[in-house]
Amino acid sequence: MAQIKEVEGIPLVLSHPDSIRMEWIGSEEVREQLEAAWLIVQEGDTPLNPRLVGKPGVGKTTLAYAVARSIGKDVYIMQCTMDTRPEDLIVTPVIAGEGRIAYHASPLVTAMLTGAVCILDEGNRMSEKSWASLAPLLDARRYVESIIAGIKIAAHPEFRVCVTMNDDASTYEIPEYIQSRLQPQIEVSFPSRDEEIAILQFNVPWSEAQAVQYVADFLQKAHGVNLAFTSRDGVNILRFAHKLAKLKGGEPKDHLRAAIEAVLGADGAEFLDSGLPAQRMTGLVQDVEDLEELLGDDDDDAEDDEDFLADDSDDDEDRR
Repeated sequence: MAQIKEVEGIPLVLSHPDSIRMEWIGSEEVREQLEAAWLIVQEGDTPLNPRLVGKPGVGKTTLAYAVARSIGKDVYIMQCTMDTRPEDLIVTPVIAGEGRIAYHASPLVTAMLTGAVCILDEGNRMSEKSWASLAPLLDARRYVESIIAGIKIAAHPEFRVCVTMNDDASTYEIPEYIQSRLQPQIEVSFPSRDEEIAILQFNVPWSEAQAVQYVADFLQKAHGVNLAFTSRDGVNILRFAHKLAKLKGGEPKDHLRAAIEAVLGADGAEFLDSGLPAQRMTGLVQDVEDLEELLGDDDDDAEDDEDFLADDSDDDEDRR
């Protein structure tokens, strides 16, 4: 049953918190930066409103969710779009039984009232008009006003908020007066190879180790040339390869090329054909020398690939 909270005589129907299986696997430094931003160090201090910036799919929302849960907070995730209106962010009127109007609190306002965390996801997709309605919340005033309900809503002292922002072209420029309120800026970058492997294993625990490692190498090479292929893409590649194997037979590694093309499209196929560790899984790299050249100076990866090639030497002889 929905919870009701009364504000200035107006009952508000609260939203439900999000409960998602998420675990942050990545830089401990950015985790600490976010947790520090939310701390209150002495009386009169208020939490900061950090913005997490990075490529789509690098784990910004996962980071915020994991840190919020680690400090014992409920989490409300609000997806922002170019169509998000001020009333969507605050209070929305809904026709209830017998023609009466019920006022529903947004996830943001619910978090404000209950002392939880709200993640404004992909915040730089919102227009300035929507951001303007949040300006008083993001400074020392810490309140919002609902014109529709005719009330002012103050944030609970334990309320925390952060904003994720994708570093891509399909976004709005955030007004300067909002940017100055969304501090600090925390950069979330691509994971290391070990972190990438751990992320893939966490999300696809049934996948064989060799497939995981080769998808991780594929992604690491893409990161090295700043292509926007992410761990999220890697998870989908692995999952789809397993589904193709179940449907068509064979091992998941036999379907990696098809999975990469399906998930990443023409860009993924072109990059695959340019020469990558993952190609060995589909028979596109013929020997160790080719593979070492593609891997560059990463000796550890090259040694791993030699081991795999040694196990597959009979197949190489057949191809020759």
